[in-house]
Amino acid sequence: MGRLQKILIPFLGLVLAFWFYSAREPFKPEMLKGKRVIVTGASTGIGEEMAYHLARMGSHILITARTESKLQKVVERCRELGAASAQYISGTMEDMAFAEHVVKQAQTSLGGLDMLILNHVGTSYFGYFDGDVGHVRKLLEINFLSYVAMTVSALPMLKESEGSIVVVSSMAGKVGFPFTVPYSATKFALDGFFSSLRQEFHIQNINVSITLCILGFIDTDRALRAAADVLLVPPAPRAECALEILKGGALRRRELYYRYGSTRLPLLLRDCAAELLDRLVRSRYRLDRI
Repeated sequence: MGRLQKILIPFLGLVLAFWFYSAREPFKPEMLKGKRVIVTGASTGIGEEMAYHLARMGSHILITARTESKLQKVVERCRELGAASAQYISGTMEDMAFAEHVVKQAQTSLGGLDMLILNHVGTSYFGYFDGDVGHVRKLLEINFLSYVAMTVSALPMLKESEGSIVVVSSMAGKVGFPFTVPYSATKFALDGFFSSLRQEFHIQNINVSITLCILGFIDTDRALRAAADVLLVPPAPRAECALEILKGGALRRRELYYRYGSTRLPLLLRDCAAELLDRLVRSRYRLDRI
């Protein structure tokens, strides 16, 4: 019976997931036309691609990252692609005051906010945990506490617009992955905070959606530099990933998994066959290259 349960439970989860997603309202680009959107970490990678998709859909875009020269190029491209408006603010999310300043700028220049996309991430290493507590603390400030600060600052505007919060996370925030200990800790923190906050929104009848995005290995420059020679799985395209994130936010989904087969399905093993999942995770790496 125990073996049968281990087979039936993941299968049932797959059936329910297919039903849930197939029954949802279809995404239409018009859903984001004219929407006022903040995208953090938008000078490169997934954030940059999200800015371009939003521009094509006619959104008002405010992007932020550390490097001003890169942000200038992204904003210029967004305007060429048809953004209703596009602007940037450069700075570091290590500074909580800057995180709050970005939100205040949206209120001043956009007149409000419909969607807050939290995508930025601090630089970390890919390898065995080196015991550096200071690095963990710094990463928590960038990858977690600045998300909290921006959410708190944006919430009055999002309540008014009945808007959305989109949190870009990772499989490393659902499962213990090796070689990403500090990073993984910050992503688990995001899951706990925003999942709990969503519950409180429901209890208080606050009509602000929270979409937690669980991503696998994506072909961003940073991810490829860190893990391309070590991981045995191919990366998924960042442009497609960015579009799926925007769809999930627009449709107010609770969680988004990308790619679904390589992220959601393994999690069905987490509670019924945890040791098997651990072995599957370890099998994804070329350990001789760490």
